Amino acid sequence: MYQGIRIAGFGGQGVISAGVLIAQAGIIEGKEVSFFPSYGAEMRGGTANCSVVVSDEEVTTPIVSRPDTVIVMNEPSLAKFEPMVKPGGVLIINTSLVNSKPTRTDVRIVNIACDDIAAKVIGNPKTLNMVMLGAFAKATGAISLESVKAALPKVYKKLAKKPEVLALNEKAFKAGEDAVK
Repeated sequence: MYQGIRIAGFGGQGVISAGVLIAQAGIIEGKEVSFFPSYGAEMRGGTANCSVVVSDEEVTTPIVSRPDTVIVMNEPSLAKFEPMVKPGGVLIINTSLVNSKPTRTDVRIVNIACDDIAAKVIGNPKTLNMVMLGAFAKATGAISLESVKAALPKVYKKLAKKPEVLALNEKAFKAGEDAVK
């Protein structure tokens, strides 16, 4: 199994955090992983994207130029990253912020209203990246809820002391899984 992933959006959406969580979840599952972030100089609002690889075999490069899965969290990311998805791959789109329709017909499109689900269903807009991670896990099978739950306190040390926040993130992840048809 090899899953090359690109996650793209703007700063503050948890794009980089989502990539770190995928990589840590892969490590917990005993897989080989790589993580390579790229972001603009702005702290919030600037562009952010990352490449993540989760594989059963050695990862030879952290750069994912033809990803199996692309996750787009905002409008500009669709135009930039849609062409990169491998034919037969998966394109996951945050329809809360992306109004354009993808042009590819050779990939599986997964539409999920991350911001809406995070704000209205979960009650916390900061969980939108966990909603997207749940959708990613369901659409690809690359990681599991159990490994993400185990990764959260490793990635965010302060969360280990806040079980209510861990539970909220788990709820958001499950909501993302449930939103995938």
